[in-house]
Amino acid sequence: MALELRQQLKLTQQLVMTPQLQQAIKLLQLSRLELVDAINQEMEENPALEEIPDLMAKDLNNDEPMDLEDKQAQPASEAEIKIEEKISSEIDWDNYIEEYNSAGRSHFEAEHRESPSYETFVSGKTSLKDHMLWQLLMFLPSDLEKEIACVIIGNLNNDGYLSATVEEIATMCDQPVEEVEDVLDTLQTFDPPGVCARSLSECLLIQAKQLKIDDPVLTRIITDHIKDLENKNYKAIARALKVGINIVVAAVNVIQGFESKPGRIFSDEEPHYIIPDIFVYKEEGEFVIVLNDDGMPKLRVNPYYRKAISQGKDMPGETKDYLQDKMRSAAWLIKSIHQRQKTIYNVMESILKYQSEFFEKGIAYLKPMVLRDVAQDINMHESTISRVTTNKYVFTPQGIFELKFFFNSSINRVDGGSAVASISVHDKIRQLIEKENPKKPLSDEKIASILKEDANIDIARRTVAKYREALRILPSSKRKQF
Repeated sequence: MALELRQQLKLTQQLVMTPQLQQAIKLLQLSRLELVDAINQEMEENPALEEIPDLMAKDLNNDEPMDLEDKQAQPASEAEIKIEEKISSEIDWDNYIEEYNSAGRSHFEAEHRESPSYETFVSGKTSLKDHMLWQLLMFLPSDLEKEIACVIIGNLNNDGYLSATVEEIATMCDQPVEEVEDVLDTLQTFDPPGVCARSLSECLLIQAKQLKIDDPVLTRIITDHIKDLENKNYKAIARALKVGINIVVAAVNVIQGFESKPGRIFSDEEPHYIIPDIFVYKEEGEFVIVLNDDGMPKLRVNPYYRKAISQGKDMPGETKDYLQDKMRSAAWLIKSIHQRQKTIYNVMESILKYQSEFFEKGIAYLKPMVLRDVAQDINMHESTISRVTTNKYVFTPQGIFELKFFFNSSINRVDGGSAVASISVHDKIRQLIEKENPKKPLSDEKIASILKEDANIDIARRTVAKYREALRILPSSKRKQF
């Protein structure tokens, strides 16, 4: 068989992930605060991109008056910075987003409702370490005691427990163990009660001592039966201590008033405030979708550079290429942001159509829905819907929810009727447990039986247990009250 070289022409279509498309996809999945940070960073790096002042935010194309020569030169400028990349509606949605010019109604409004007054927030919070050092200075310790105490305080964790052993602290300070024990005993009398304990039992005993509670049953429960106490196995404690169950319950009620994590009140974890990306209001009997543009920079291409390119006949080629590249980048960013807002609006509009009963009546009327339902409704790929609903929050008459909240699995009915959303089942389980008799709490098997009989919901005991754990509710054995 002879080998030969042969030339052949072949026409094929190939998708290329351009930097502009990568940027558009990245912007689509950013949260509102992350988007503002990304815009500010781009404005710092791109001189052709600027924010429109509030007084001038009327029309991006009417930046300043132009004479006749400017008007004649404007079409040529637009041709030079024209973006040729198109986001096709037939591409693989795992890597691309829909074309900006796709059909669909778009409506954007800025949210001008009153914002919280951040001046009223506390700027700083006293830490556990600072609180302990302040009490130590009030105690007027000697230099040696101060040195040991500072090492002990430095080894407290966020819960207020001592994370190092006495021997390790003695080695750090090069002091005898007895001296460290004396300083530790002093620190354990400080506020908050139970601080500097080495275990949960010691923490509870310190609090009992400070309250001057001298009950042998309570002390034995803390020292010898802490596991039975955690499991609410009060009968085993009563048998071991040879006392009545009422005495054990009385002691347990006292212990429940103690703080198991003394350092909790000095936690440095700051609360995270959620700023909704979308607002859904009901006005005149209809729901209205409003995108939150409050605080979002309004962008435009710098008119000075645009005019410089249109009139810069003697401009060096490298300079002109640089400006055109920056202007293309700025124009694409503006277009990507508009496409992002439009896509979010379309997704929220589709969710509102599917879950209208939820917005009217509450969580019990939430319907099962998956990403495919919205994707087919607005002619987008599921991966695009997934990106849009990530880290996006909506304010509704029922509360603030992440967009992911509206997508959940379905639970079948016993008689084969319409399925119910799993989140609605969560709410029914929570309501059953809230109404149960504390002395006879409902087991998972009993809850499954009630849901089948009363709500016509076909659910297994294991599923009830999984949903209960997701709600952070203890099992029936630990919910029982004597």
